[in-house]
Amino acid sequence: MILCPNCQHHEITGALFCSECGAQLIVLEPVSTQALYHSQSDQLPGSETPAPTKTPTSPLPQVQDVKVTLHLVDHGNDLPLAGRTEYTLGRVAEGQPILPDVDLSVFDAYSKGVSRLHSSLKINNQRVTVIDLGSSNGTRVNGQKIAPNVDYPINNGDIISLGKMKIQVLIHR
Repeated sequence: MILCPNCQHHEITGALFCSECGAQLIVLEPVSTQALYHSQSDQLPGSETPAPTKTPTSPLPQVQDVKVTLHLVDHGNDLPLAGRTEYTLGRVAEGQPILPDVDLSVFDAYSKGVSRLHSSLKINNQRVTVIDLGSSNGTRVNGQKIAPNVDYPINNGDIISLGKMKIQVLIHR
């Protein structure tokens, strides 16, 4: 049994929150992560198998015509996005089966209310959109809360907020 530090209610072993007062019962240490970068060939360094070649008969996927950089307002860091047309934003936690494409854990994402899979950015035909993925603390575009699972257009310089984390989206055409 676990004793709630807030209301002294007894909970079963393994409970994360008190069923009486809602207090968090277990405090986990933050997990440190390392950013991974991929090469232009999409091959891991040291990989011995050659990259598959694309046949001219199959249509090649359209690479985005715009370059997008995420500027973390509170930290001053820039995260360039390249090589894909969709990115999930969130944080990594121990035992998480699906990882975000852009891990914001190293920027105090947990304490700022960023969900594990918080939002998604899509870059398609000169257009950039953001989608809230049903996050706990919501996503805002220039201070306006957006509904989950709906595409919202993003312009150069717009501020998206994931919980309390502010990110300026810089679009270079």
